[in-house]
Amino acid sequence: MNALPEADDPLPGGLCHPGAVRRDGEAVERPAPPHALALHAHLRALRVRSFDAAPVPLGPPAAGRERLSYLPGEVAVPPYPAWSHAPGALASVARLLRRYHDAAAAVPPDPSVPWPADLADPEGGPVLCHNDLCLENVVFRGGEAAGLIDFDLAAPGRPLWDLAMAARYWVPVLDPESAAVTSRDHLDVPARLRLFADAYGLPAGDRALLPSVIEAATARTRAFVTAQVAAGSPAFTEAIAAHGGWARWDRLQRWQAAHRSDLRAALVR
Repeated sequence: MNALPEADDPLPGGLCHPGAVRRDGEAVERPAPPHALALHAHLRALRVRSFDAAPVPLGPPAAGRERLSYLPGEVAVPPYPAWSHAPGALASVARLLRRYHDAAAAVPPDPSVPWPADLADPEGGPVLCHNDLCLENVVFRGGEAAGLIDFDLAAPGRPLWDLAMAARYWVPVLDPESAAVTSRDHLDVPARLRLFADAYGLPAGDRALLPSVIEAATARTRAFVTAQVAAGSPAFTEAIAAHGGWARWDRLQRWQAAHRSDLRAALVR
């Protein structure tokens, strides 16, 4: 697994905050989102309800930055290590997401807060969904998912939407050519999606819906990336150029639509 970052080391920061996130001892210092106060209240409420797999704020934001507790462990970053593809790792992410949704259900999101719409469920919903559970935002310990980080894009939605967003990354629900870029084209997508849904405990009524929600989440993510590129984001612009441009998104969306029935059959058999 990846070596743990030392205290005062820079952390990856992802496409949204490249070079702007640092570890400072047992804290992480990073740019604060505009709705940081509401998000901090949510994270504190989760801890009160014994959900210890998310960071907690260490004081109010200052000068546009926030300090959160550091969650120790390993995070999969490209090129993704083999352990991050293991069935056990996949199932543990689903179980942790279910734990988060169960805890978050007891903390209704404040409807007056301007939660970010970038990756939000277009139907809205009763739970503050994470919305960005890519591999880089899940902390592992001993081969098990143990922490969720980077809640900047969290917004009210359905748990099914959040599950679909996470499945896109972790199964991953990709066409073979896209999956080959990260050496994951050998993975059995329908079987892994079934495993993910089983480990989460997805109700029977939602299983037939999941493939279509994954397609909608993919379209939402493409719109977000398009907006970032249009705004001149160097990180997103470089990522698009490095991963096949918009033709890659066209291919992915065609593949998901063409395999909708196969995925649904695996989920409901």
